[in-house]
Amino acid sequence: MRRIPRSSLPLPLALLTALAMTAVGGCDWGGGGGGRDTTPPAAPRGLTVEAGSATTVHVMWNQATDDTGVTGYEVYRNAEKVKAVPGREHMVDVVGLRPSTKYAFTVRARDAEGNVSPDSRKLTVTTPEAAAADHEAPTRPARLRGEAEGSRSAMLTWGGSKDDRRVASYEIYQGGTKIHSVGGGQTATLVTGLRPGTEYTFTVKARDAADNFSPASAKVRLTTAAGKDSGRGTAPTGFRATTHRADGAYYIDLAWVPPRTGGAVAEYQIQLDGRTATALVFGGTAPRDKAEHSFYIGKKAGERHRVRIRPKLPDGTWGGYSPTRTVTTG
Repeated sequence: MRRIPRSSLPLPLALLTALAMTAVGGCDWGGGGGGRDTTPPAAPRGLTVEAGSATTVHVMWNQATDDTGVTGYEVYRNAEKVKAVPGREHMVDVVGLRPSTKYAFTVRARDAEGNVSPDSRKLTVTTPEAAAADHEAPTRPARLRGEAEGSRSAMLTWGGSKDDRRVASYEIYQGGTKIHSVGGGQTATLVTGLRPGTEYTFTVKARDAADNFSPASAKVRLTTAAGKDSGRGTAPTGFRATTHRADGAYYIDLAWVPPRTGGAVAEYQIQLDGRTATALVFGGTAPRDKAEHSFYIGKKAGERHRVRIRPKLPDGTWGGYSPTRTVTTG
């Protein structure tokens, strides 16, 4: 049947048609009031994975953003969904894995309408070898110490545990809740996401490849600083910026001391003139005592630039920015 242009309909019928279309278009069949939400959440960021034992992996990520709110997360091992957790949780232990096996993990966010985000970045981890007939737990971590780093983070250090085979990981608890996991060769970690002016209690347990847990360490109590956090406690220190010319072009040279996190910081974000310019990722062994980087800026002399950097912390969150330095080419 030939469709009649609306402009050729008699006025009353055209008006009725327009009103009917408005009524249908404005109806919220889901019972809400604003139409169905079709916008998916953003992909979760800050993914970290750590083998906790020969058969378990600890997966953590940052809270994803959504226009109406994230209601849950889906954790994928390779291409298979293995865990679903509520939106208020941002970590999970994946169990039942095989020893000495490489796995890839990604995370997706889901909202109340069932919209699913793109995948987070993919990270791989290899579980350690199984310890046959190992029923002996590691010794208790000793000398746990804690120090508030500003108002939203704290540095924890402890004495290493002993095990008849090998300590595979250390599990960090806030009160009775596990909040983080680090490798068995690490005896310090930076805990982030805390609240200003709040008292916290932490303990640490050692875990071996056979999933034997040590007794909990002694408790350590600390109180974060009150007020807004500038992020200085997690920022690089001794930050310097200069320029040099080579082959007719100018380069900005950066040098800094990595923040104290308990582990190596392998990734930094460089901000140039108020905008994110690039991400710097150290391959191999990341520097712990002094880091340096040089990048191309252009061929014109007399240009002024402002530069600063911030680190990606071991738990996947961004640390504080360094002070801003101003350089001039030429």
